[in-house]
Amino acid sequence: MPVDSTAITRDQRIEARERNPKWQNDPVRIEMLECINCDACLRACPPNFGAIFNHGADVVIIPELCSGCDKCIPACPVDCIYPHPDWTSETATSSGSGDWWELPHSNNDPYV
Repeated sequence: MPVDSTAITRDQRIEARERNPKWQNDPVRIEMLECINCDACLRACPPNFGAIFNHGADVVIIPELCSGCDKCIPACPVDCIYPHPDWTSETATSSGSGDWWELPHSNNDPYV
């Protein structure tokens, strides 16, 4: 279901599973091989985006919730967060990140 350009709340993006089409910046990604799981990025992510989650032993960014504001990048002590210019909703689906959608509004959702 396509996102209406006025659908900008986190809940609406979660429901539609799409990024706000007005966002010009690329989402960011975490390089898991470099990440030390300190959660600094999670604490830096603004709650109105709420894109970063603990997922098992990993920390993940849901690109559809990430505006590309980059507030998490300077918070990372090991510089393992990078822009993800090649991201598309199709690559997210094929990479197996579909189970990430269970994280928002779960008992582990730090933004609720």
